[in-house]
Amino acid sequence: MGKLSMAEVSGTPADKDANLSESPYGRNSTGILPSHVLRRLIAAQREVLASEEITAVQVQPASVDLRLGAIAYRIRASFLPGEACRVADKLSSMVIHEIDLKSGAVLETGCVYLVPLLERLELSFRVSGVANPKSSTGRLDVFTRLITDHAQAFDRVEEGYHGPLYAEISPRTFPILVRKGSRLNQLRLRHGSPQFTDTQLRRLHEQVGLVDGPAQIDGGLALSVDLSGDKTRQAGWRARRHAGVIDVDVRDQYDPLDFWDPVYVRKDSQAIILDPNEFYILASREAVSIPPDFAAEMMPFNPLVGEFRVHYAGFFDPGFGHEAGMGRGARAVLEVRSREVPFVLEHGQIIGRLVFERLTDTPPQVYGAALGSNYQRQGLKLSKHFRLP
Repeated sequence: MGKLSMAEVSGTPADKDANLSESPYGRNSTGILPSHVLRRLIAAQREVLASEEITAVQVQPASVDLRLGAIAYRIRASFLPGEACRVADKLSSMVIHEIDLKSGAVLETGCVYLVPLLERLELSFRVSGVANPKSSTGRLDVFTRLITDHAQAFDRVEEGYHGPLYAEISPRTFPILVRKGSRLNQLRLRHGSPQFTDTQLRRLHEQVGLVDGPAQIDGGLALSVDLSGDKTRQAGWRARRHAGVIDVDVRDQYDPLDFWDPVYVRKDSQAIILDPNEFYILASREAVSIPPDFAAEMMPFNPLVGEFRVHYAGFFDPGFGHEAGMGRGARAVLEVRSREVPFVLEHGQIIGRLVFERLTDTPPQVYGAALGSNYQRQGLKLSKHFRLP
């Protein structure tokens, strides 16, 4: 796919309804920017720019995939530059060695890397950003966070930011093969500071059915874990340590049993024990449906209620689980890591919450088969890199 031209992004019904000269961000004055608005802004070299052409495949229904640049730095430790510094100001004292990514390189487990990205931002007044690992990145237990100059928090881009972007990468279980152009995280842009209350969320659930059953809403939509097991009583996967290297840019390549052990539940007990510092793939009990004009973000559940956490927050695109003819919703995959002690996790236990936010406009295409989305009809599903068992 080539550069996003103005001709490429014109002509859809949503484009005709959104007059760029009057309202560059869509029908609503605040909210997350959808794909057709992002394409227009990229084509006009506004908000998101890059040292190499931004391709159409990078633009998702409500986010932009970010690409690794040509060099990775192995660094001594994770860091934030702080309000007074740029990343480059701190980098010289942190770098152990440089790695050329143009032909591909392996990032080892337990190490921390910093990679300048091909994209940079020139955000307008009232436009800010939030980043998250892509779904496939999180399911590989690859800790990936966005850093900007003057940042005091990871994965957050301040309103009006002008400057470069960096990815901090730390594989936790599997070594990974990456190269220049690999896409490990994604960025959402937001215009204004929209608020979406629990009252509004309850009303939205009454209108469209966000989950296939009663909705527990308190600071977002609660999701609980499914430990009922399938016909073989499998309820999840646990990552195997000291497995092989995974190429992040391949699909349907690896045998799951070379990298994962199935997790089974007993007939008389719908529960599992999370072992300390081990990584699990589980699924939500609820089937989730995200309306086309909304997006959601998975927030980790409060760790004070148990010695575990959902390891990676994640984006849920507009249309996830909402595809016509597929039934009500799709399961959320839960990337779970236990903490310092073993912990019993039981069927139906709340494990995370979805926080919803309106888009400024409805994208012309939402998450689903038409976009070749990987996880639309998912149940308990590993990342796209693994063949179906």
